[in-house]
Amino acid sequence: MPSVKIPRKSTDFDMTPFVDIAFLILSFFMLATKFKPPEPVEITTPNSVSSEPLPENDAVMITIDKNDKVYFSIFSEKDPGVFDQIIKDLNTQKNLNLTNQEMVNFRKTASVGVPFSSLKSLLGVAPDDQKNVNQPGIPVMDSATNELVWWISEAQSAFSGKALRYLIKGDAKSKYPTFEAVVSALKRNDQFKYNLVTAPEDVPANSALDVFNRTQPADAKK
Repeated sequence: MPSVKIPRKSTDFDMTPFVDIAFLILSFFMLATKFKPPEPVEITTPNSVSSEPLPENDAVMITIDKNDKVYFSIFSEKDPGVFDQIIKDLNTQKNLNLTNQEMVNFRKTASVGVPFSSLKSLLGVAPDDQKNVNQPGIPVMDSATNELVWWISEAQSAFSGKALRYLIKGDAKSKYPTFEAVVSALKRNDQFKYNLVTAPEDVPANSALDVFNRTQPADAKK
């Protein structure tokens, strides 16, 4: 019987479509990635063993630097309109006489650390240049003029119906009276839960938590 010849086929593949897909995926991640906004001041936080990540949306950050200056920041990616509501309400209630452009600048303001009397001057500077502005901090030490109370109140109204989280980020060298004034501003708005932002570190060896983690089954740790 005549032998049947099996035609030979090339084993080469055209990799061009795969390269195109790789570049498309790379471009997507480059364009979709959101970088962390700049902080108003450098904060050296105390260490802790907590590993809970910081929320990136629907949160208020209250920062205390080493000189006990207080700053107010808002995290809201899904609804940027909350920035407009907060600054418009404050403009009306505190008679700030802000222009439309100054209120627009508030959307991109990384953090506010000035009294209401200086807010117009801060927002009059382009957001990219505000890092060069010397901010004295929001007044909080006098309970009668604790301006942080107003910022928290307006944030509550703007995020009405949403689960708003409060974060306090204090420098390790900041003093307790300032922290107490910040907590007082939260309490005056009926906010009794907040998260302290710390620098995570490993669990101390042979501590009670370390022994607990090592003795737990693998399924219980998940």
